Amino acid sequence: MSLSRRLSRQWQAAANRVLRATAGAIKGASTRTAKRAATGAAIATAKPTAKDTRSRLAKRASPAPPPTAGPGDWIAGLTMGRGGMRRYRLFRPAGIGADDRVPLVVMLHGCGQDATAFAHSTRMNRVAARERFLVLYPEQSRLANPQRCWNWFETESGRAQAEAAQILAAVDQVGLLYPVDRDRVAIAGLSAGAGMAAWLATAHPTRFRAVAMHSGVAPGLASSASAALRAMRGGGRPPRVAPRDADAPWPPLLVIQGTQDRVVASANASEAARQWAAAAGATATAPRELRRGRRHPMTVVDFKRRGHVAATLVEIHGLAHAWSGGAARQPFSDPAGPDATAMIWRFFAKRLR
Repeated sequence: MSLSRRLSRQWQAAANRVLRATAGAIKGASTRTAKRAATGAAIATAKPTAKDTRSRLAKRASPAPPPTAGPGDWIAGLTMGRGGMRRYRLFRPAGIGADDRVPLVVMLHGCGQDATAFAHSTRMNRVAARERFLVLYPEQSRLANPQRCWNWFETESGRAQAEAAQILAAVDQVGLLYPVDRDRVAIAGLSAGAGMAAWLATAHPTRFRAVAMHSGVAPGLASSASAALRAMRGGGRPPRVAPRDADAPWPPLLVIQGTQDRVVASANASEAARQWAAAAGATATAPRELRRGRRHPMTVVDFKRRGHVAATLVEIHGLAHAWSGGAARQPFSDPAGPDATAMIWRFFAKRLR
């Protein structure tokens, strides 16, 4: 069997696992609150043994290995909010001083990932070390979702809003502690992280200069667990999008989607771009076919208004549910795809100057 066929089978198996895990996590969303309450009561009444205490201290004393990047710091942080506690990681390149003011890129991981795994897969820290910007990786809790999925779909219950507030709290905390230019913040995400990134940008458009979705669901297509599953399969009902005031801030959107994605239907990508274009009053330009070396080919469509790009849709042929151009041997990472990290940074850099 050829290497390409073996990789294809591995990616398909991984995608199927994510779809089953995500479906299970979503279907169980309505019962987890009660379970967490019962578990919390049991923990509160149980007396930890000396062995348990030593084990917890050992885990706290052994930090996660930093992703390979240029010289810099891999910093652990913590925020508290109405949705509970959330950890985050921050990459700060070497040579950035307290008097500097540099951009901040927020990266939201997908299901089955954490901050460190996402940083390893995307290699955004390498770009940050070269281009001099900070990278914030908020991390979902297993208590909030067993598969670490961001609950972008839980708008009826308010959980999506609570998690969004915690992500914004992490952005604010990093802005206070480190030399961040608060007028130059952008956000990107993969899968569930992409859905949350887009939802955040629509709910708080003044907080972000640009947003990127990789293999995610457009905002407004789901507000409950059952609707989320339909949306992931391409069956969501598109919301009505009213054009925005031309003078109102509205961050441009980059959408990246694989045509062979079996977890999030590729129709979600065009729907997200359509939403953004409708809100900005932009129209589609002629599609461009691009291929870089032996990587997967892609089709690119820009949506412009008065010469400015409001949204860009990138459809990558042959890409499954994985970060395009990601590091080899990482879950949900396809090294054969065009470099999504480079594409995202180029898109962001034009808006963060």
